[in-house]
Amino acid sequence: MIERNYLFPGVIEMNYQSRRRMGVNVYLIDGGKEYVLLDVGFLEELTDVLELTRQMGFSLSACKLIIASHADVDHAQGLARAREILKCPVAAHPLSVQPLEEGDEILTYARIDAQGIQIPMPRCKVDRTIDEGETIDVGDLSLEVWSTPGHTAGQLAFRMGDLLFSGDNIFRDGCVGVIDAHHGSNLVEFVASLKRIRASDVKFLLPSHGPIFRKDNALLDATIARLESYKHMADFGTCAVDWPLLDQWEEELAQGKRDF
Repeated sequence: MIERNYLFPGVIEMNYQSRRRMGVNVYLIDGGKEYVLLDVGFLEELTDVLELTRQMGFSLSACKLIIASHADVDHAQGLARAREILKCPVAAHPLSVQPLEEGDEILTYARIDAQGIQIPMPRCKVDRTIDEGETIDVGDLSLEVWSTPGHTAGQLAFRMGDLLFSGDNIFRDGCVGVIDAHHGSNLVEFVASLKRIRASDVKFLLPSHGPIFRKDNALLDATIARLESYKHMADFGTCAVDWPLLDQWEEELAQGKRDF
């Protein structure tokens, strides 16, 4: 058996545990007699995730629940196989059910024709839906479910004491999860989710990609301001709320004004 590397009481993350980048962050929430897996990543990484779980002395049969933080392929491609092996239920937000159960290549970001990207997305039954305000008990630990849409409609975050498993909402460099209309992104909701995280008293953010970091309000303020500007930029197409330049131009046309 290998030594367990707990980052916080009850929290193991597989990239930190293996000391290499395995893909998305996969969190094992250890409640003692049972545990929960938060995301499982790509199918090709699942064997390593499960083997690492065994090597740390966890029984596969003790997995209470597999949670999909959202339905993207990089987080959920291995979900169906994990459900089959672990013989435990899968939980996700109601708006993630259709993409996961139908293997929707567009909404799961598995297929982007313009870039020649096509990744198999196995269908996975969702056994339990979870949403805002619910609590997931894991032994002596509890996860408070937050609905934090924006990156995807079904994006979830989970609070556990001073910790927030923050999904693809915010990363240590101030970047956020992909914003794409075909993917179901929503800039207005994204800003609201970030403001909620900013207003909370959590101390640490545990994202779905990259390093864990201490909550930094200045970083969040800068990211919120950037996304606020995106709401009014043609760069973001139908994700934007408006394009003020066109209103300005309409006034100039009515006034017969030319600035050239």
